Amino acid sequence: MYKKLETEFCGRSLSLETGRLARQAHGAVLAQYGETMVLATVVSAHEAREGVDFLPLTVDYLEKTFAAGRIPGGFFKREGRPSEKEILTSRLIDRAIRPLFPKGYDRETQVVVTVLSADRDNDPDTLSLIAASAALEVSDIPHNGPVAALRMGLLDGKLVPNPLLSDMEHSTLSLVVAARPDSIVMLEGGANIIDEEAMLEALFVSHEALAPVFEIQQELRRLAGKPKREFTVKELDPAILEAVRQKGGPKLDEALATSGKKQRAKALQDVEEQLVAELGGDIPERKTAVKEAYQKVLRDRVRRAILDEDRRIDDRKSNEIRAISAAVELLPRTHGSALFTRGETQALVTVTLGTSVDEQKIDALLGEQYKKFLLHYNFPPFSTGESKPLRGPSRREIGHGALAERALGPVLPGEEEFPYTIRVVSEILESNGSSSMATVCGGSLALMDAGVPVKAAVAGIAMGLVKDGDKVRVLTDILGDEDHLGDMDFKVAGTATGITAIQMDNKVGGVTREVMHQALHQAREARLFVLSAMEKAISAPRKAVSAHAPRITTIRIKPDKIRDVIGPGGKVIRGIVEETGCKVDVEDDGTVTIASADETAMDKAVNAIRAIVAEPEVGKIYRGKVRKILEFGAFVEILPGTDGLVHISQLAPHRVRRVEDVLHEGDEVMVKVLEIDRSGKIRLSLREAQQPSESASK
Repeated sequence: MYKKLETEFCGRSLSLETGRLARQAHGAVLAQYGETMVLATVVSAHEAREGVDFLPLTVDYLEKTFAAGRIPGGFFKREGRPSEKEILTSRLIDRAIRPLFPKGYDRETQVVVTVLSADRDNDPDTLSLIAASAALEVSDIPHNGPVAALRMGLLDGKLVPNPLLSDMEHSTLSLVVAARPDSIVMLEGGANIIDEEAMLEALFVSHEALAPVFEIQQELRRLAGKPKREFTVKELDPAILEAVRQKGGPKLDEALATSGKKQRAKALQDVEEQLVAELGGDIPERKTAVKEAYQKVLRDRVRRAILDEDRRIDDRKSNEIRAISAAVELLPRTHGSALFTRGETQALVTVTLGTSVDEQKIDALLGEQYKKFLLHYNFPPFSTGESKPLRGPSRREIGHGALAERALGPVLPGEEEFPYTIRVVSEILESNGSSSMATVCGGSLALMDAGVPVKAAVAGIAMGLVKDGDKVRVLTDILGDEDHLGDMDFKVAGTATGITAIQMDNKVGGVTREVMHQALHQAREARLFVLSAMEKAISAPRKAVSAHAPRITTIRIKPDKIRDVIGPGGKVIRGIVEETGCKVDVEDDGTVTIASADETAMDKAVNAIRAIVAEPEVGKIYRGKVRKILEFGAFVEILPGTDGLVHISQLAPHRVRRVEDVLHEGDEVMVKVLEIDRSGKIRLSLREAQQPSESASK
């Protein structure tokens, strides 16, 4: 059944249609916002695969370059491996919709969102999330939606929902908010150091602005939605559950009190194996039931201890942070390095400084872009005591790296102040709790160790939430198990004065403004504590970059002098590079960047360029070279490519009969500029340059 609905959303028209495209999918919606259009399709198997006890959900966001009227770059001229933008948007959609499938839903499910048209005003990412939610709404797949999303900006101190892409360049906030009608379910964004109250206001203004998107999805489902397929959540056997609770409860408490992640995991595994052996018998189905009951009892006991006693797995209180240690200058040949350890989470972070040739070129949907700040996060299997094949970076690694990059970006210096390309690499050596926030802390330390003049230190902390009815406990510095067994994962990074990055995944509804307020301010207290610990390792950026880093000097020349520096066919600049070994880049605006690890070579290159672009000044004395002798005088080159005439009358204080009596071709002499006429001709004097009061310019 074909249906198309439209509504006004943040001052522009949003349309959703179904029944015309991709009709064999279980749900398909074409969404349009401005001239940006995306097609979202969903398909879910009717039977579960054998042995699957989780939700096998795959989300793929695909950008087709034809959408922007472009042909892909590269040899093959077709779309290839997913870009970072595609991976991050796929994760964005996944994180918003995954918690809303019914508990226990185990059917293979795939969401594919394809960008069909892209204007330069509206980012397809939030529209894609809306389209995916709408496709689930009209499908027969059980899902507790709808979900809607927008990007919140902060322009001139005013919150602006869904600003144009061009306006986002001037925004001090870029926050994607995804929500259901009753609660915010996901956050992802960065800010240019804004306070907690401004961030809190942005969240709830965003939620209010999403109201028309909830309504249009609900109306589309009413008019064109398929009946939802029946899905019954398998209930635990009450007798087995009670037996596990009675036999395993005390043993679980003892195992949970074990210190150390590996030791605690071993103790818990032993309890589970004992219970399966005692209660499962030889019946595979009963063994499975005992394992499921064990997980339920484990979850309940951990949560009850937190809610009723304010006692966590590792015996901390809700607002306590694990032991922190930080060190810098670990690796002698890197440009900057730091080791940050928080409890059983450890990140080794390095900084490498490069030149403009090291910038990352990105073949984006709307054209080529360049990045001068790169942050790469690696999570090897040994960090959790596992053995797995090493492959390329996973979606999780891309996402964690992007979050840390977003957190550190606002404190970096501008290109004019620090013209380096900066690469930060985080190697996670140990993990039990947020390694992305450890990356932020280690990255901040490594940047200061590298001599990058950052505006302030940045720290990050992972918060959690356990909620049961009206009982709520906000947790600071959560463990991996608390993330798994809790109701919310909330990461906040920033300086001592404000937030630079935020990320949240909410597994339960009904998180009030008061709870969010508490979480943000508890995160701020924790952030200040972490910053104070980091300050003991290094309190300010080093005054100079590493001796192993390239030195970069920037000078500005007049744009009309660029051709003189480059020379015919690049001859001049190539000669400077060959002679000095420096790397020289010339921009169209006259910015010249010279890079070299050898300071003497750099000075030589700078002087050569300054000499090329220098302009003669009346009254100034220059060391010049005689280029040509004539009957009435001599031409002397005072600057590269710039000659002036010394008339025979200006050769000496006395009368000179022949020029050759004083000068010969190739002589180096001191001359003074007497005059530069309108045509640019230069009149020089050898006689006046010999006055003792004058000084030479070389």
